[in-house]
Amino acid sequence: MASPSISLRPGTGLLRRSGLVWFCIAAVGQTAFIWMILAHFGRRTLIGDFAGWNDKPLIKGYAPGDDAGNLMFAVHVLLAAVVTLSGLMQLVPALRRRAPGLHRWNGRVFLTTAVVMALGGLWLTWGRGTYLSLISAIAVSVDGILILIFGTLAWRTAVRRDFGTHQRWAMRAFLAVNGVWFLRVGLMAWAIATGGLGMNNTLSGPADVVLQFGAYLIPLALFEAYWRAGRSTRPAVRLLVITAMALAAAVTALGVFGAVAFMWGPYML
Repeated sequence: MASPSISLRPGTGLLRRSGLVWFCIAAVGQTAFIWMILAHFGRRTLIGDFAGWNDKPLIKGYAPGDDAGNLMFAVHVLLAAVVTLSGLMQLVPALRRRAPGLHRWNGRVFLTTAVVMALGGLWLTWGRGTYLSLISAIAVSVDGILILIFGTLAWRTAVRRDFGTHQRWAMRAFLAVNGVWFLRVGLMAWAIATGGLGMNNTLSGPADVVLQFGAYLIPLALFEAYWRAGRSTRPAVRLLVITAMALAAAVTALGVFGAVAFMWGPYML
């Protein structure tokens, strides 16, 4: 099975480099995210300190007596490290060229884990009530549904060996899967840039609503623009997308800095 890949043959070297710059910044932030998951949740789960999950503020982490919910939470949060790492690996073209077998199996791991996490996330949201506001529950549920749709289409096109179409669906699945990561990065970037304008503790402020839906819709829109610009014969279109990618890279860098400094850093030790 193939996988998400950034080697979608954009029409200019500058356009391709703009995508690479964004990817490198995102890779740093996603590595920090994986590190935090393993250092905090992984370590406490390994030693049986489940109540220690709550040392990091959570909507609903460990709850005494809720064995099913606690198990689902543990599976969900630990699989987040797996799906993030496998997704990053799939975005490295050299891996596909030099180790195609590993690339295919890692693609299977990525898509299978993504589907399991999407279903688990929907259960945690509506079955366990793990949300701060109704609008936040709806936003994360839409993302979960998109993951299931994109993952299914990526799998089906791979089985049909339609690898060009598969790459696009797999990339969409990658972006949707990382909606939670994009949200945290976006929240921190906005908080730093505006001082928290339009935000509140239940993620129901106007900025919160835009960021929650934008966490996956904006990256998906940028990907579509990037892919189409690579096939456009109009230099103005490419320049516009290059500018958008540069802005996305800057916002991502600011958000990654904020997330590591204020959200993840204290739990990475």
